[in-house]
Amino acid sequence: MRLIAATILAMILAAHGAAAQGSSPGEDSAFARFVSEFRATALASGITPQVYNAAMGKVGRNQRVADLNLNQPEFAAPIWSYLDSAVSPQRIADGRAVIAGDAAILAPIAVKFGVPQEILVSIWGNESDYGRSMGRFNMFEALATLAYDGPRTDYARPQLIAALKMMQREKYAAADMTSSWAGAFGQTQFVPTTFLNQAVDGDGDGKIDLWNSVADALASTANVISAAGWKNGKPWGYEVVLPKDFDYADADVDKAAPLAIWMKRGVKTTAGETLPPDDEPASLYLPAGARGPAFLAFANFKVILKYNNAASYALAVCLLADQLKGAAGIAAQWPRDEQPLNRDERLALQTALASLGYDIGKIDGLIGSKSRAALRAWQEKHALPADGFATENLLTRLAVEAKAD
Repeated sequence: MRLIAATILAMILAAHGAAAQGSSPGEDSAFARFVSEFRATALASGITPQVYNAAMGKVGRNQRVADLNLNQPEFAAPIWSYLDSAVSPQRIADGRAVIAGDAAILAPIAVKFGVPQEILVSIWGNESDYGRSMGRFNMFEALATLAYDGPRTDYARPQLIAALKMMQREKYAAADMTSSWAGAFGQTQFVPTTFLNQAVDGDGDGKIDLWNSVADALASTANVISAAGWKNGKPWGYEVVLPKDFDYADADVDKAAPLAIWMKRGVKTTAGETLPPDDEPASLYLPAGARGPAFLAFANFKVILKYNNAASYALAVCLLADQLKGAAGIAAQWPRDEQPLNRDERLALQTALASLGYDIGKIDGLIGSKSRAALRAWQEKHALPADGFATENLLTRLAVEAKAD
């Protein structure tokens, strides 16, 4: 099946003028020119020449960063594989040990900001494995690579300016400013703009160090989550069961409806009972389509999305937090026989939908809300469950139709 899809992919890309991104012979010199030209932007933003030279004087284009930029694990890995790691037994055990061992740090922060300690610890665990994996990239090289070219230039250029401001304001040494490939850093993987706006001194030592101070990192994270609208005492959501004849058209994390609507449509708890009463709208989230588990997600789930805008990440944080409190795991089974689409196949799917007249937005290999809506519309047209979940089988059918069109 994958060979067939790859063959049809080549046909689609050739027919519609699409191609995978690659390096050109003059890329290194072009990158150096970008770094030189970006200097004027930085200085106009208040960065001193000395800081710019110290941070950017020796950076080069990092191919590993460029590659990871096109295949983020939250989007490229199967959701079940991602959660196997994010909510592993070891991650749960370590998180419970952290809660017990760091109670003197966690409890005051949770009370002050009104954010459960389990949520904070879960973010810490998912972002850096409790500080074990904070990233070893040079922050300026990573952000400059992303800012130079690719699908995240609009994100990376302001972050690069903010990183320079961080260095200048906090008097950090450039060599100490390590990060992930995406420029996120520290125990809970802040991005530079968020640091400038919302990082706080959690341990009272007069400085902010998100790399080495657990108190600074967790207090800063709690400040972000609180400001984003976390409602203490309210659930993030929970797993549910759908009736066999369920219409999946509105099952999307970006759509919300009153709980009464979902109840009327036959949605029940995993125990087969009526949903708990709540006056908040909820979204129906199907991370693996109609064949996988279903979740009702409330406003607190959307708050976690503001920290990292990947629904799989938000689900991982919320599920781990539940497990840290002793809750049971997911009841439904994942469709582990389903092979997720790789980036070229996601490009092919988007290209096929666009060639058939569906609005998918930008052809970028990321299946976002527009691509899901387009896929749903195509599924409805073909009397298929309109869950918006991209599979290899759907790609093959789409590709054949697009080629014949």
